[in-house]
Amino acid sequence: MGSAALVAVCLGYFMVIVDTTVVTVALPALRAELRAGLSGQQWVVDSYLLMLASLLLCGGALADRAGARRVFQWGLAVFLLASVACGLAPTVGTLVFARFVQGVGAAAAVPASLALLRAAFPDAAARARAFGVWGGIAGVAAAAGPILGGVLVNTMSWRVVFLVNLPIGLAAMALTARYVPAPAPAPRTRRLDLPAQAAAVLGLAGLTFTLIEGGRTGPSPTVMLGGLIFLAATGGFLAMQRRSADPVLPLGLFRNGTFAGGNAVGLLINLGFYGELFVLNLYLQQALGYSAWRAGVALLPQMGVVAAGSAVSGRFSARVGSPRPTMLIGLIVGGAGLLGLTVAAPDAGYPLLVVPLAAAGFGMSFTMPAATTAVLDAVPADRAGLAAGVLNAARQIGGVIGVAVLGGLVAATGPAVISGFRVAVSIAGAAFWLAAAVAAGTVARDLPARHGAE
Repeated sequence: MGSAALVAVCLGYFMVIVDTTVVTVALPALRAELRAGLSGQQWVVDSYLLMLASLLLCGGALADRAGARRVFQWGLAVFLLASVACGLAPTVGTLVFARFVQGVGAAAAVPASLALLRAAFPDAAARARAFGVWGGIAGVAAAAGPILGGVLVNTMSWRVVFLVNLPIGLAAMALTARYVPAPAPAPRTRRLDLPAQAAAVLGLAGLTFTLIEGGRTGPSPTVMLGGLIFLAATGGFLAMQRRSADPVLPLGLFRNGTFAGGNAVGLLINLGFYGELFVLNLYLQQALGYSAWRAGVALLPQMGVVAAGSAVSGRFSARVGSPRPTMLIGLIVGGAGLLGLTVAAPDAGYPLLVVPLAAAGFGMSFTMPAATTAVLDAVPADRAGLAAGVLNAARQIGGVIGVAVLGGLVAATGPAVISGFRVAVSIAGAAFWLAAAVAAGTVARDLPARHGAE
């Protein structure tokens, strides 16, 4: 029963995470068919990440109130319906809207999946192993996305990239209904706080619009309006959190340096990694003329080391007694790999990119488990779920910003993709090294003795 429950939950989680990366290699194909400009391609990626980032905390509260199994099933159902809409989209605008809805379903399913595993594995040791598998699925899914996307685009169509979610999602829903127990109702549930959630979505949408459209048109009146919306909505969200007796995001947690630093690291490395992944696919397919399949295979040195890096990370942190050294090593190596991609040129051989790609992938995967440990160990046990939600939201926000900013740099250089690509990966590498400086200055050396604000 436990194994079947684990398969059910991980199938759903795998599908949700795959969709953060699978679309990247499909962008040139949908650009050709739907006549999508670079800003349209950025919105195809960022619309999904935006809703996932801004609604994750709401998804956790909803799972507490309505039941984790019910919310998990609802989330998967919304995700699948939106996937069908993506696959049938006649225009870029329709596709972007469907990706927004996909993100809503994902934000409901992800927090509920952890609650389901907690209920399915009451034994602490078995639960720890299940959580380890769940965490590893994220790395495998992110790594599999570009390769799966390349195969599907090359052999069939970019539309199948979304339609392939149907058999996976339906299997996850069927297994969940049969094998996954519903957790007992929580004695105290968090309220949804819909005004705060609306402000969070509006603020992140305003920021995304400003970054994407600003990169395309410059400081136009509409771009400036987007910036004002971001500032007003963010200010409103923070004000509501300060006044609330039961805030969606307890700001007092950020008084703990390890918690604040760990979340900053999560944001910065996703900014660098997802931004680099977006512009790397543009470089491979536009500058080098690779097919979608060949571009997916070209990413193997980077994505193929993700699972290995995640597995080694936990063991190394346990050996040295702290996640801090692990984070520093991963961030320094990953930043060096991203900066090494500046050797790219239309006449440069692909083998020159293999080592930098592997270093970037290893650095990302070696860092994230340690950053998660640092954040969760920095708060009391009863805040662990909330802390995990905040970290995941910070990471997705980083991905949104990375795609918008680094993609905008490529857009600003016009047809000369290579010059924009070099600037973009330089910023990505700098983001990793900035994260290393943040970790060095904030993450405690002896985390178990420290706790976040109550």
